[in-house]
Amino acid sequence: MQLNKRPLVMGILNVTPDSFADGGRYLAPSQAVERARQMVHDGVDIIDIGGESTRPGAATVSVSEELRRVIPVIEAIRSESAIPISVDTSTPEVMREAATIGIDLINDVRALTRAGALAAAAATGLPVCLMHMQGDPKTMQRNPTYDDLLVEICRFFEARMLACEAAGIPRSKLLLDPGFGFGKTVEHNLQLINRLDNFKDLGCPILVGLSRKSTIGQAIGNLTADRMAGSIAGAVVAFLNGASILRVHDVAETVQALQVVMAVQNEGLKGL
Repeated sequence: MQLNKRPLVMGILNVTPDSFADGGRYLAPSQAVERARQMVHDGVDIIDIGGESTRPGAATVSVSEELRRVIPVIEAIRSESAIPISVDTSTPEVMREAATIGIDLINDVRALTRAGALAAAAATGLPVCLMHMQGDPKTMQRNPTYDDLLVEICRFFEARMLACEAAGIPRSKLLLDPGFGFGKTVEHNLQLINRLDNFKDLGCPILVGLSRKSTIGQAIGNLTADRMAGSIAGAVVAFLNGASILRVHDVAETVQALQVVMAVQNEGLKGL
């Protein structure tokens, strides 16, 4: 996938009953496909399909259940659109099966640490996004602590990148996600947004997923409020600080915000 001057917008499509923002809304393949159509209309660049919730406290699902949730949706979307598709999974079997039906990216919150994931991802030949997470979804928000947040995340990425290269995944096919909300406090998350340029020396595009997370709610002083405007503000700041891909729920609004930012930066509308 080519990275444009503006960041790519990755639309979130969770086919789960328990994801924190949209769980249960797109469980039926017909609902998920209709949502994908809307995102394409709204200007999405990549659709990220996930069948296992990784919200704080989430339990794992069986391989068969994850396959049952995601594969029919990928097949249905691919049958009518060439839009790039990412599969949000840590499961080797899902990586392999999804690759055979035409996905373009593996997005793994566990950075290919699950048994067999490195080999499975390498066998697909696809690009991979490696995310940093302290702990696992069940425990990650129980008092996350770091001696040096940025240094420790960079060291984690360096180690995972070396493991990928040893498995046959070249660095040119890797993306990095600092893992906002995955084993981080509000202060950690805000520090990461503000210092994304610390990861530039790793030489890989940076993916950022802030959309509707609790840090946004806490920043606006209301955890139960609608977080769309706050999420868009965070996405714009992340872009200005170096993000290449923005993973979002609100595709149309984010695309429009980025168009305005790019128009101002370019002092014109050409190329938007």
